[in-house]
Amino acid sequence: MPNNSDTKIISSDSHVVEPPELWLEHMDAKKWGSRIPYVKSGDPFDRWIVDGLPYGTIGTSSSAGLRYTKPDDIILEGSFKDVPPGGYNPHAHIKDLEFDGVSGDVLYASLGAGLYGLEDQEFIRDLFDAYNIWLSKFCSPYPGRLNGIGLVLIDDQIEEGIAQMERASKLGLKGVMIPVGPRPHETYDNPMYDKFWAAAQEIRMPLSLHLGTLRPGNVRLMEDGKVTQTAVERCNNDYAVRYSLGHLILSGVFERFPDLRVVNVEHEISWLPFFMHRMDVTYLERTEQSPYRYKENMTPSDYMKRNVYHSFQEDGPGIRLRDIIGINNIMWGNDYPHAESTFPESKRVLAEILADVPKEEQDLIVFGNCKRLYNLR
Repeated sequence: MPNNSDTKIISSDSHVVEPPELWLEHMDAKKWGSRIPYVKSGDPFDRWIVDGLPYGTIGTSSSAGLRYTKPDDIILEGSFKDVPPGGYNPHAHIKDLEFDGVSGDVLYASLGAGLYGLEDQEFIRDLFDAYNIWLSKFCSPYPGRLNGIGLVLIDDQIEEGIAQMERASKLGLKGVMIPVGPRPHETYDNPMYDKFWAAAQEIRMPLSLHLGTLRPGNVRLMEDGKVTQTAVERCNNDYAVRYSLGHLILSGVFERFPDLRVVNVEHEISWLPFFMHRMDVTYLERTEQSPYRYKENMTPSDYMKRNVYHSFQEDGPGIRLRDIIGINNIMWGNDYPHAESTFPESKRVLAEILADVPKEEQDLIVFGNCKRLYNLR
């Protein structure tokens, strides 16, 4: 039970806040010069500068706990002096986890995730390689407790994407992110991606579709350093992952690659039962629109339950629908240290959400599924 101190809890979705020196230390200054990300100090706020332009936010990436005490103080802007040390220091991170009652976590990028919105593929890959090296070092003092998810770009350069994924694997990272939605003229049912799916299956690397990792041309959080996402867009930000999961499932990717695992991250889970139902109905009744026919006696929702995992934070309605979603596929995450984080109230939140859930199912949600997916100790 989450409110039992003997129960191990792993967050399937926590974050690092990249320190300003990360890219400066791990990228070729002669090659990239002033394009390398750095922080420009300001009054009263600091700004990330990427490729010469303001990029990303600092405030909402480092405001854990404010939602419970001073929600009006949550703003997109921020300064690095206010970032909790646990965002960029592994020892402080572990202390914050322990304070929150969490044993370990799976770590995602903050600014790094937004870098999928850049255009220059070569630049992005060098950014991602630098981040992956830094993240592996961040996790190294606490193997099994800090588990990094790397950044990988594929686009139409599939071999380059495979090579970057293999480098991330050799660094000891437990999985990689790919764009939640590729470029507008590409979708994940395109056969050109099959080599990448095959490689991910072979080296057993789960692929994460995380909120906010759209490639250019899609609706984005920021544009030219300014926040453009509206409240309505924020309330509908699961549209991209639905498109990508729909293409993967209805085109037979998971039939061709049965051991491929994809993780739906930070989109919550209540929408899944309806989406699974609509895919099943469409597959069974609209064969002209859904021409791919499974060779196995399966439905789209069967593949969702077999191949796709889902990370959530505090979606009580989704937990009540867990039997439809698949109890073996749901993983809780605290989203530390972002503004949406359940830190430092995670154990209370879990106790409330899981109050009517049997103990064996609770254990799967707060630890077991994550352990199995990432082969954690």
